[in-house]
Amino acid sequence: MTDRRIAEPADLDTLSFDDSGLIPVVAQGADDGAVLMVAWANREALERTLDTGRMHFWSRSRQSLWMKGETSGNVLTLVSLHADCDEDTLLARVQPAGPACHTGETSCFGAHSAPARADHPLHGVWNTLVERAAERPEGSYTVKLLDDPNLRVKKLGEETAELIQSLVQGDAPRATEEVADLWYHALVALLATGGSLDGILEELQRRR
Repeated sequence: MTDRRIAEPADLDTLSFDDSGLIPVVAQGADDGAVLMVAWANREALERTLDTGRMHFWSRSRQSLWMKGETSGNVLTLVSLHADCDEDTLLARVQPAGPACHTGETSCFGAHSAPARADHPLHGVWNTLVERAAERPEGSYTVKLLDDPNLRVKKLGEETAELIQSLVQGDAPRATEEVADLWYHALVALLATGGSLDGILEELQRRR
């Protein structure tokens, strides 16, 4: 069964909601794979999530819609949303702005919810890109790239050409700068398409 990514409201049509119109959503950290929390969502909550990029759920106890972090500030920014093989459970890959659990813990499932691995220095860069995508500060070059697919492709081409030129010339200092430029633009393009840095690292580990 191939992965089915939920990217727009029309993709919700084939989901199997329960008799109450709800579906369970597992929130997982996009960078470290930590299982952060499980909550329920109805169609409206999912539509709000896709529209705003922030996780929304349905409270069964209060019978109302709620956005994670609305009062605490510990929002969950959506990176990608996926249905399981039976399309009756969703996996939301998210970027947390703080503890996901109301107790103050990072995860509702405790310290053992994330696979053990050394943190990667690129995560700081990736986290900044995710913050720019969520907060969209005025004048941000990252936001400009995220909003313009043609500009993203153009800049990737330019940075690749500049890297090749520096390598041909044997200019190591310049090549180092050009690699950094290319990595930045590639990560922005990946974020725009719903990918994640953690996915890259996992793929490299698999190839090793």
